[in-house]
Amino acid sequence: MDIQDLALAKGRIAPYTHITPILSSQLLNQWLGHEIYFKAECLQKIGAFKARGACNTVAWLIENGQKPQQIIANSSGNHSQAVAWAAGQFGIPATIYMPQSASQIKIQATRAYGAEVVLCETRAEVDALVNAKSQENGTYWIPPYNHEQVIAGQGTAALEALAELSGINALFAPCGGGGLLSGTLIASRALAPQAKVFGVEPLNANDAAQSLISQSIQRLSSTPDTLADGAMTLSVGEITFEYLKQLDGMYEIGEKPIKYWTQWLHHLLKVNVEPTSAMSMEAVCQWLQKQTRPQKVLVILSGGNIDHQTRKKVWEKDYLSQLPLVQTQ
Repeated sequence: MDIQDLALAKGRIAPYTHITPILSSQLLNQWLGHEIYFKAECLQKIGAFKARGACNTVAWLIENGQKPQQIIANSSGNHSQAVAWAAGQFGIPATIYMPQSASQIKIQATRAYGAEVVLCETRAEVDALVNAKSQENGTYWIPPYNHEQVIAGQGTAALEALAELSGINALFAPCGGGGLLSGTLIASRALAPQAKVFGVEPLNANDAAQSLISQSIQRLSSTPDTLADGAMTLSVGEITFEYLKQLDGMYEIGEKPIKYWTQWLHHLLKVNVEPTSAMSMEAVCQWLQKQTRPQKVLVILSGGNIDHQTRKKVWEKDYLSQLPLVQTQ
């Protein structure tokens, strides 16, 4: 795939999705000594970037005369909502398979968008059931990340941002299955070839980092214990892994920094920010500590769907008394 695939995706989804704003905090920039810009996909349809990939895939199917009788998907949250919403836009029934551990607000929202939700005990059971269902005639499976049209759709977030911002030195995005990062890499290499692209994942769910070290896809044995529920995938995909190999680095973030930055970004940007989105800022700060001149950084805020239980865990301790400080050396 290349930038033209992202441009085509942008045209397909334009009637249905938002061009999300780019946010910044003067106070944060002052504290850090750098310019940080946030692509606010938390303000996208369904509250996450996933709307882009799902919508593009359904529109692409119809464009190519392949409108299915039913759409299915498997996800712990945002992708499930996205597919339910996208299918509804085109009048196609959808069934979504989700683990019982998924965020309750995401389960409820998926149902509210009109999809039938099937809950399973484990992610492995979810994957097995959706794979079996996908063999039925007239059924089309939209995977969360390992699909070229999903990747192309996800990449439109960075495509929009880089069309608006110039001189970006580095881009950071969370890594679950790698779809957002793959699309971000395609956009960046074409529109900002000088910029570095970094992935960020929870230390407790570091299958991508393990895969990159071993140069082969590594699969987690069980559902990881992390607040970053958008990055709880058991493994990256065969398609996305090839893009992840081209990254400039992959950061692994502990649970405490995830809580810290979820609190701070909510406070500074005045928007709902999922832990999965917020963890990227810890990676940004680690990278900035090694820089010798002011940098201009773009962070993709992947989503803002956070339920009460997760919010309660995030705020078990107040971190706002600890100011974020990173200066150039």
